[in-house]
Amino acid sequence: MKTYSTPVRAGKSGLIPCVCGCNDFKPALECEGFGYVRCVSCGLVQMNPQPEKTEVIERYSGVSGKDYLSYELENEESFLALQKLALKDAGFYKLEKKIYNSAGRRILDAGCATGSLLAHLRSRGWNVTGVEISPCAEYAKSERNLDVRSLSLEEADFEEGSFDMVLASHLIEHLNNPLSFLMEVKRILKKNGRVFITTPNISGFQARLYGGGWRSAIFDHLYLFSAETLTRLLKSAGFKIEKIHTWGGLALGLSPEWIKKPADFLAKRFGFGDVMIVRAVSN
Repeated sequence: MKTYSTPVRAGKSGLIPCVCGCNDFKPALECEGFGYVRCVSCGLVQMNPQPEKTEVIERYSGVSGKDYLSYELENEESFLALQKLALKDAGFYKLEKKIYNSAGRRILDAGCATGSLLAHLRSRGWNVTGVEISPCAEYAKSERNLDVRSLSLEEADFEEGSFDMVLASHLIEHLNNPLSFLMEVKRILKKNGRVFITTPNISGFQARLYGGGWRSAIFDHLYLFSAETLTRLLKSAGFKIEKIHTWGGLALGLSPEWIKKPADFLAKRFGFGDVMIVRAVSN
């Protein structure tokens, strides 16, 4: 399926230090109308100069926000199926049964879109909450009667130790300050709480094959993580990595089925898939 992205456009932007504090970068990917650089210290690939936070938020409000809602609704069934498979690979359902099986268990979905995953988790006995800055939040509240805050995670200001688990699917690559986000996740998690981060994998086969034409090298993605750079970021926020899984060898429609199936199997088996999920525990 096509990755959602707003059009490339000029806006206020400025060169910022990498999340590791380094100010030295080298070119990484040249895309149509924009590009990415790589930090020479930690290797994190990022858009830098970077658009300001207000501009990023505007991409998901107004007319653009309505387009994004339509996109999410159109692909909702497929997205939910992929999220459930990713959580299964990362051991979510085993943890749910063995550890997080109390009546008061709480879970937060950061960037919950239309709330389809939250509704699924509610049916499994979770007390669910979401945060979402786009018009999808209103849909989740009105159509699914979900507790979804129309705020960023940092602005929602949840109490310390509020949640057993936090999920963030295809969110962290959009954030101006992913380290600040992870530190807030750490604050609101209970001791030994888990976070599940799903994001494109720049070390995957497709990213290496297509370079600047990779389907996840889009204007809306401010950061492109590898397992190594995301692991480093999670550790700096106080997490311990428990599991990393990748999937997606070749995109649907770009190769015959007899090639795609073994490519997908090998990508998942050997960790060079197009997308990854990382499970980490709060120390």
